[in-house]
Amino acid sequence: MTEITFKAFAITNEIDLNKIAIHCGIPKKFTWEEPLILKGEILNSILKKNVDESQMVLVFSFGSIVFINHTDVREMKDLFTYIYSFEPDFEIVHADRYTDDYSLHIQETENIELTDEYVVVPEYEEFYPELISTVLAKSVALEKTEEQLGKIHDKLETMIDRLEKGRLRIGNKELARTTAKIVRHEYNTLAYIMILDKPDITWSSSSASEFYDKMGDFFELNDRYKILKSKTEILYSIMDGFSTISHSIRGLFVEWIVVILIVIEILLTLFEIAGWLPK
Repeated sequence: MTEITFKAFAITNEIDLNKIAIHCGIPKKFTWEEPLILKGEILNSILKKNVDESQMVLVFSFGSIVFINHTDVREMKDLFTYIYSFEPDFEIVHADRYTDDYSLHIQETENIELTDEYVVVPEYEEFYPELISTVLAKSVALEKTEEQLGKIHDKLETMIDRLEKGRLRIGNKELARTTAKIVRHEYNTLAYIMILDKPDITWSSSSASEFYDKMGDFFELNDRYKILKSKTEILYSIMDGFSTISHSIRGLFVEWIVVILIVIEILLTLFEIAGWLPK
């Protein structure tokens, strides 16, 4: 039985593949849909050591990295350091916070068998490593986004607690910051991870398309996407409610100020008529 191992990490929200490609001398402009594949001499120069021909690293624009046939932790850390030189926004010490392991087993079998830890196929196809890597990369990126969504929920729960205690005023800056987090979450999930987009090879190969769909269904990519989208819409609805309450309170405050000013003006007029005010 032949085995190919995969280890995926979600380290940041965005990686500029073209910066890395230029540094590596790769004469190609990368789009969001395709990963940057590091292998051979290029990977040797990055890690400053000779690696096996079967080893490679796939870097995705939405912030995920997948190591194929790498078991040396130091090599992974060296690669993270290399990526960090281009994208210093992520916490390199916590690069392994969102990760997943998987493997491809090639052995005699009638059908493709999927499990939580590996997939078994009857024979090797060139598209297997990239498609498995893509699914794993999206899965760990979703895991990171799901946790970020949980933090936004916690923030909103705190705001709801304040409302329940009668502290109704919510500042514009606080509303803006929370809304920005929701928008960023939606952008990272819907626009950048591209859950609904399929790799180019799936459009030219029915076998690749079928395999990718099976992997995606097994990792529940579409279902998780729908849940995140639904939760995001709920967050927007809650924020609209907060905004409405906040504006109503401000409107009521302004109305009371106007009423008080009118009363003061009337009193001053009466005092003046009664001669109680000096002329």
